[in-house]
Amino acid sequence: MTMAEAQRRRLADFEGAWELTREIRHDAGAQAVFAGEAIWIPDEAGLLYRETGTLTVPGGAPMQAERRYLWRAGLRVYFEDGRFFHQVPATGGTAEHWCDPDAYTVCYDFSDWPAFSTVWRVEGPRKRYEMSSRYRRHSRNRA
Repeated sequence: MTMAEAQRRRLADFEGAWELTREIRHDAGAQAVFAGEAIWIPDEAGLLYRETGTLTVPGGAPMQAERRYLWRAGLRVYFEDGRFFHQVPATGGTAEHWCDPDAYTVCYDFSDWPAFSTVWRVEGPRKRYEMSSRYRRHSRNRA
């Protein structure tokens, strides 16, 4: 196996539980933080991604938050209703999603694998923010 092949992420690489921390920084200055867990669970067609945790917005009470996606062969990610979202670059890098009128651009960084990070930049007429997430293997997954 070449070094490039060894650094390519595959769907099975994500299976299991991960600790997840996230910062959301709006261009207007507001900032929120999320702390929780992401888990990739096998299903009949690939993996079901589910994240759960607590979202804290300045001046507001902490609230429970959850989101789900479907991860499929080729690291293709779909919304829970089956609509295509984006494709994760197997060696890291950028991907895009257009949700009229907003543009979403993500950068995956796998250089610290098995920890990794994503940075989403969202721009639209009423949205302008950056969302940085850090994933690391949950302690219960480590040998």
